[in-house]
Amino acid sequence: MINMKDGIMNNHFYSFDLGPVHFISYSTEFYYFVEYGWTQIAVQYDWLKNDLAEATKPENRAKRPWIIVMGHRPMYCSSDHIGGCTMKDNIVRKGIPILKSFGLEDLFYSYGVDLEIFGHEHNYERLFPIYDYKVFNGSVDNPYKNPDAPIHLITGSAGNHELITPFKNIQPQWSAFRIPDYGYTRMHVVNSTHIDIEQISDKDGTVVDKFTIQKDTHGPYSESERIKMLLENTVY
Repeated sequence: MINMKDGIMNNHFYSFDLGPVHFISYSTEFYYFVEYGWTQIAVQYDWLKNDLAEATKPENRAKRPWIIVMGHRPMYCSSDHIGGCTMKDNIVRKGIPILKSFGLEDLFYSYGVDLEIFGHEHNYERLFPIYDYKVFNGSVDNPYKNPDAPIHLITGSAGNHELITPFKNIQPQWSAFRIPDYGYTRMHVVNSTHIDIEQISDKDGTVVDKFTIQKDTHGPYSESERIKMLLENTVY
């Protein structure tokens, strides 16, 4: 059920529970359309922090171990353009320039978010588990088995009538797989430990990518408690 505890209808951010998953949808546009003010960023950030704190209470995470967040503009990408997700200090990831406030990467990392799904780029790109441009694979054989950072997935071509966004020639080491193709993503939450994800091509319905996320336990990543302490002691 959509979280409407704040009593605000038609919100740009909300959460809901479905099976073993706590889903969170938020607006990345607040960070780019600041002609409407900076307050919207702070309000959403506080809401996200409170929602994640509630979702990660032991009794709640035991019921819904997976935490999946969804936003429009990615924090990372290897698309062939300048701006947004290609910027080292991406505003959604790092927060308001100079102040470095309200960045979402540290927040999601500190609460042990499992998967982050994005659109905007008209292509498909799967990242290795990543935090602050560093790869934290679970193992050599399977990077998505008990990773030590969230997994980012960009799937922005479904229903797109514009041109496909090309990629840079050199693929970064944190980019696991990418394809300039029209298609859509299919996710199957198998149980509390496994999620299967497939990318389907619109051309002929074939599966062009598939992988499984395995998390034997869900919770904070190795360094996330330190990050959380810093966030809690930050005054905005």
